[in-house]
Amino acid sequence: MENKVYKSVVIGTGPAGYTAAIYLARASLNPLVIEGPQPGGQLTTTTDVENFPGFPEGIMGPELMDNMRKQAERFGTEFKSGWVTNVDLSKRPFTLQVEGIGEIVTESLIVATGASARYLNIPGEQENLGKGVSACATCDGFFFRGKKIVVIGGGDSAMEEANFLTRFASELTLVHRRDELRASKIMQDRAKDNSKIKWALNRTPLEVVGTGMGITGLKVKNNETGAEEIIETDGLFVAIGHKPNTDFLKGSVELNDQGYIVVKPGTSETNIPGVFAAGDVHDMKYRQAITAAGSGCQAALDCEKFLEGSMTHDWSSTLSN
Repeated sequence: MENKVYKSVVIGTGPAGYTAAIYLARASLNPLVIEGPQPGGQLTTTTDVENFPGFPEGIMGPELMDNMRKQAERFGTEFKSGWVTNVDLSKRPFTLQVEGIGEIVTESLIVATGASARYLNIPGEQENLGKGVSACATCDGFFFRGKKIVVIGGGDSAMEEANFLTRFASELTLVHRRDELRASKIMQDRAKDNSKIKWALNRTPLEVVGTGMGITGLKVKNNETGAEEIIETDGLFVAIGHKPNTDFLKGSVELNDQGYIVVKPGTSETNIPGVFAAGDVHDMKYRQAITAAGSGCQAALDCEKFLEGSMTHDWSSTLSN
């Protein structure tokens, strides 16, 4: 790796990372974007995106991400593929250790590594992502209008998604592997008061049953009797939580008890000056493409303002691109 100091590095792609890169590049900050193993993030596993402004007929998730990447490239963003394994944020410029690249040094850093939905890791699940299996009710619920839906989970997020999805479903079954729910009482009560929700408690999901073009059911085991049964469904929503992709930051940036980056309210600023967070890596609530893009813009503007007059590197002696 050449001995080079970047003005700004963005870790992660998706709407947050790409938007941050677009704004940084247009501000002549010549950012480097480090792409992980899934460039484009979770939207690359989504088919039709119908709630991103500017596309009245909708747009395919991979196409939207590809367009954002091309827009960032157009303004001079550099891309490298690698996996950040370690960071030294104790002093500026910051140092990143990237598998497949080596050491990268930067004046500022935007973390946009997102949060990964937790999945069940059962047969048929990953093969049917975007073909009936989803982890985002607000993203994909509309496509199951008038159809049977299964929601898996026992926490607040599962209750919330189940209630939301009854707007579309002709019938909804909530599956949980225990006979007691983990959700708060108020969320349980709301779900139990919803006449559209049926309950399949104390059942362990075993397999997603599909045809290759879509899913037809969920195979479960009745934990009380040991018998296996098929719950017919057109759509399966996994609501067992998300895991922020922040393992490489532990001990370097302030994280909350769930691993999300803590930011100063109303900003993208972390507890380390010059380090910013964008998208689902700090957003536990909304987790939408448009809010991620907005926070990417916010992080880039915060970063640009921070860099004004705070450079530690002598840029007169090196190229800035």
